[in-house]
Amino acid sequence: METTAPSTSSIVSRLGGGSGVDMVALAEDLARAQFENRQVRLEDRSEVLEQKISAASRLRGLLSSFASALGDRVRTGDLSAQPNIGNASVAKVSSPLGTSGKGTYSLEVSQLAQSQTLLSPDYAADEGVGSGTLTLRFGTISGTAFTADPDQGAVDIAIAPDATLADVASAINAKGTSVTAYVADSANGSQLVLKGAQGAQNGFVIEATEDNPGNIITGPRGLELLAWKPQDGDPALLTSTAQNAEYTLDGVDRSSSSNKINNVAPGLSLELTGTTAPGAPTTIGFGSPKNAVTSAMTDIVGALNEIANELNAATDAMTGELARDYGARALRSEFSSLGTKVIMPNAPEGAPRTLAEIGLAIERNGTFRLDTARLDKALTETPDAVAAMFTSGINGVFSTIDRIARHNAIATDPGSLAGSVARYTSQSEQIGDDLAELAEKQEALRAQMVARFSQSDARVSASQSTLSFLQSQIEAWNSQRN
Repeated sequence: METTAPSTSSIVSRLGGGSGVDMVALAEDLARAQFENRQVRLEDRSEVLEQKISAASRLRGLLSSFASALGDRVRTGDLSAQPNIGNASVAKVSSPLGTSGKGTYSLEVSQLAQSQTLLSPDYAADEGVGSGTLTLRFGTISGTAFTADPDQGAVDIAIAPDATLADVASAINAKGTSVTAYVADSANGSQLVLKGAQGAQNGFVIEATEDNPGNIITGPRGLELLAWKPQDGDPALLTSTAQNAEYTLDGVDRSSSSNKINNVAPGLSLELTGTTAPGAPTTIGFGSPKNAVTSAMTDIVGALNEIANELNAATDAMTGELARDYGARALRSEFSSLGTKVIMPNAPEGAPRTLAEIGLAIERNGTFRLDTARLDKALTETPDAVAAMFTSGINGVFSTIDRIARHNAIATDPGSLAGSVARYTSQSEQIGDDLAELAEKQEALRAQMVARFSQSDARVSASQSTLSFLQSQIEAWNSQRN
């Protein structure tokens, strides 16, 4: 065979010189010739397997990247009709995940929600605050009146002897209530700053119980200095009062304990950031999803065609690395039915249920085309239903592509691309083991031949020495006779 020519030629050259034989080189050539054909077959098979692994891995990677990118785009919510507001200083508007809105809303904001902020008197650096118990009580503060909230229990905070303001702040924060504390340093000394949660019901007062009331060690600046109630506390220490947001949406007065208000109307969430002038509402409206959906479908068709072209090349009957591969065939079948597959089983009557109904057309060669006329028709007749297909729920465009990508990432499934990669990798590893075993056998044969040829070489060398001696003797005898 042609593949044995190099070794055969080498062997002939070893024996044809007439000036002695290189026994080691001859053994190497003979051992290589013995196993060369099988080694070439194994290496060729290994190369084919590497090409199959590369092709299947590339297709699986394209699918995974496509599903990931589509998921990111869907999760941003830019494929549904997004709300916009006339006066951006009043509120940030958005649609809750998986929802869409339509129409317009009128919004007036008279008051923002805010939290209570309370300061302590000034303290010198490292000054002790006394010891005992601080009690936080939650409720509503109105003027000098405090009304406790029955749904929020009082919280006792133990203050150890020799505690400083920093120790008090740490003890308050350790309780994990809605009140947080820190120490602020100024030119007048240090102050304890306490901040509550937004909402009128999250106001708070502080009561103090001394361990040693009136004790001379505690002195006049004991723990009671941190106590505060609206009826007898210094009003200057209350820098902000807890209150609800007050707003009017479409003529309906509403109140919220937080400036972030989810699902305030269908497809609408608010984050209030400012107030409006009395009688001067701002308008919230929803744009059309047409441009966003058309752009998304164009990108989806482009991504599908990139994968389809790779798939067509890989499964070509004459030149494809995956011409008879189970995983590649299964993907081709999946792609061929992608347009007619029902991806919105719960869609109402008359709403699109398949990708074909929003413009995905499949050509005879397995590639894709966007039918813009059909997409425009669906967006005109049922824009909300089309937008609903581009969510991160269990149904829709993303979930369909994601399921295909996830299935082809299951290495234990022989009908997936990952299953093909696993199968070819196992075969490649076996070939690697076979090549290693072949190399060991070749080396063993070479060593055996070297040993035998060395013995032969020694015998030949001895014979040549004897022959040379006899020749010299004969020549000597012949010269004496003459």
